[in-house]
Amino acid sequence: MPTILLINDDGIHAAGLMAIKKKLVGLGKVVVVAPKREISGIGKAITSATHVQIEIVKLSDGSEAYAINGGTPADAYLLAVHKILKHPPDIVVTGINLGPNLGIDDFLNSGTLGAALEAAIHGVPAVALSYCKCEINDQKAAKSSITPQELELTASIGQKIVAYALKKGLPRDTDLISVNVPEKAEGAKLKITKLSYTGYGDLFTKEDKGYRIAHWRLADYKCTHHDTDVHVVRDEGCISITPVRIRMRHSKKGSERMLKEAFGTANE
Repeated sequence: MPTILLINDDGIHAAGLMAIKKKLVGLGKVVVVAPKREISGIGKAITSATHVQIEIVKLSDGSEAYAINGGTPADAYLLAVHKILKHPPDIVVTGINLGPNLGIDDFLNSGTLGAALEAAIHGVPAVALSYCKCEINDQKAAKSSITPQELELTASIGQKIVAYALKKGLPRDTDLISVNVPEKAEGAKLKITKLSYTGYGDLFTKEDKGYRIAHWRLADYKCTHHDTDVHVVRDEGCISITPVRIRMRHSKKGSERMLKEAFGTANE
């Protein structure tokens, strides 16, 4: 049986994790390794200054899982591979994130995407799943109010993509897939999109104690081209499936000219 490593950033008991786990159990051996508590917005950070503990916990379905106490989603991947499984999984699934992961800023800041990136860097295919509520004001209250029924479509789409990837691999030139399902989306409306490279606007609200990101709204994402994840989810209400290749392209010619002109030497 293939090994499916399931990670999230909303905490190991989050509704999103349980919704996708239920769909994955028929596809292989599902191993859950996730932060013990919510640690959103941490990106691909790993823990270096403090100790991280691995605790075995019981999930709501009675199964056992590994809670990473004091660590990040990227830590969860590394600890799973080197300390728990002792080998790479066949695929990594992250989420279901309870909130959008759209555009380059979310891609780099999201703990859900951070774990997927960690897997992709190590050559393991990854699928990141996000449920895009239109507005999140009180994060804890908003996320706790999301029902399993709301997450059913996202989980079903994730199941189909994972089943395909286990059978045929990810599509060519794709290291990870990011799926964003808008609130009240219709299942038939799926589009392959590009990552939006428009960054955040002003997210911070002034309060008595300082500045805080008090709410998260789809309407606040900047307008981008019609084929991007942001536009498809925010303006069309369609499900966005974004294939991402993490290999960064480098051009040395300009810097070689800089080396010659600024330092009077050529690149050896």
